[in-house]
Amino acid sequence: MFEQHRETLEKALSAIAGRGYWSAYPESPSPRVYGEGAAERGKEAFESYLGKPFPLDQPGTGSWIGAERSPYGIDLGVTYPQPLPDDLIDAAKAAMPAWRDAGPDARALACIEIVNRINRRSFELACAVQHTTGQAFVMAFQAGGPHAQDRALEAVACGYAAMTSSAATARWEKPAKGDPLVMDKRFTIVPRGVALVIGCNTFPTWNAYPGLFASLVTGNPVIVKPHPRAVLPLAITVQIAREVLAEAGFDPALVSLAVEEGRGLAKDLATHPDIRIVDFTGSTEFGDWLEHNATQALVHTEKAGVNTIVVDSTGSWRGMLGNLAFSLSLYSGQMCTAPQNILVPAGGIETDEGHKSFDEVVAGLAAAVGKLLGDDARAVELTGAIVNPDVLARLEAAPELGEVVLESRVIKHPAFPDAVVRTPLIVRVDAANPEVYGQEHFGPISLVIPTGSTEESLDVLRRTIKARGALTAAVYSTSDDVLDRAERAAVDAGVNLSCNLTGGVFVNQSAAFSDYHGTGANPAATASLTDPGYVAGRFHVVQSRRPG
Repeated sequence: MFEQHRETLEKALSAIAGRGYWSAYPESPSPRVYGEGAAERGKEAFESYLGKPFPLDQPGTGSWIGAERSPYGIDLGVTYPQPLPDDLIDAAKAAMPAWRDAGPDARALACIEIVNRINRRSFELACAVQHTTGQAFVMAFQAGGPHAQDRALEAVACGYAAMTSSAATARWEKPAKGDPLVMDKRFTIVPRGVALVIGCNTFPTWNAYPGLFASLVTGNPVIVKPHPRAVLPLAITVQIAREVLAEAGFDPALVSLAVEEGRGLAKDLATHPDIRIVDFTGSTEFGDWLEHNATQALVHTEKAGVNTIVVDSTGSWRGMLGNLAFSLSLYSGQMCTAPQNILVPAGGIETDEGHKSFDEVVAGLAAAVGKLLGDDARAVELTGAIVNPDVLARLEAAPELGEVVLESRVIKHPAFPDAVVRTPLIVRVDAANPEVYGQEHFGPISLVIPTGSTEESLDVLRRTIKARGALTAAVYSTSDDVLDRAERAAVDAGVNLSCNLTGGVFVNQSAAFSDYHGTGANPAATASLTDPGYVAGRFHVVQSRRPG
């Protein structure tokens, strides 16, 4: 089962070292790629779960719970076994020794088999992601399927590289008078302990897979605790993982599902003395709580941030506006990487179409968004639906933040009449109001801020990101000096920077095996997906030695 994946592992190892383009799993949902009838079979599989208990055999209370409702207006009606946390933890601990003893190679190749089987069910997962997050179908397929799978494989490769960076055995010979001193040494990778992955509502697979597979490949059992509104994609994932592990002769308790209906299970698990690793994506409030309270564990969090764009000048006025409009509209801004603050000199900017005043820049951006989303049937395939009532409430209150320059409008979804769909809102906020633009306003809300100069814009970027964090930043300029200063500001703030994006690459997208997602160098995240620091703390090295 496993050795067939050796080449994939070697290619992934090469990719994380070289950082060029590589993908193991095609992102196109075309039948030419995944086969005729794959989409229909995936939809049928998804629909077979609706209104029924989910087929998952693991310890539980005997009660079945579940409260997922699609942002497209459908009650999913799927129920899951309510867990007994101590039973899941005890079973995970009992399963760990055999998994540890299997060694890095067996674990890595088993993990790749899990990811490959997940890939075969990409259409099924796409439907589950679409109807728990509100993503449009193609985005749900790509981000929830192959892109998430690439991130999983990337985590496997990073974990494997860290575990195998030095020899597993050594013969130590020290010259001495007479015969040398000789010792035979063995170095064993020892997992940290039971891991907990706390999923998010918006990207349940993309954000959970790195932690899940980084822990699993390094020998740690994993309890997956999904967001109550986005259980199904991770339930399918856990089902597949348990199936592969059992077929390979391991205890399926190495991966389990912990579902709740919002009663504090995440806190109880995260602070349990036997939970040794916690991975979380979500709000700053809960991320901070985990960092301060789950002190017995290694805690990795990805939280809120104030993603910022500095506009100085551009050699492609229309390309810049089109790229920004797409970035603001994609999934209704409900991405941790979506831009929020757009900083523009009050005196305007130079472009390939002449000087543009601040008001012309704002009007041009508003017009670009309006044009992009002008046809409702096409717009919904980009915006998706509003993921939950909290985002909608925030959007409805946002006009009070400043002067509205582009109103959000309601779109009726042609296929889902009860879907909640909104276009982006753009608000002008004065530079003297850092209490407004210095906070994250998650959702389709963007703030355009006039500054005294590009230098002031870079200072605002540096200050707000140091204080509140960010996952992305971008700059537009025709000046090499400005680009260099922007890079220095980004390094100071500890944020990844994109420069002059005017084509098919967007600030809120990152590519596995090449782009680092987050840095760990600002308050928005404690680590990067995926770098050596993300995996290294998940295992220890224990040695034994004997005279040779």
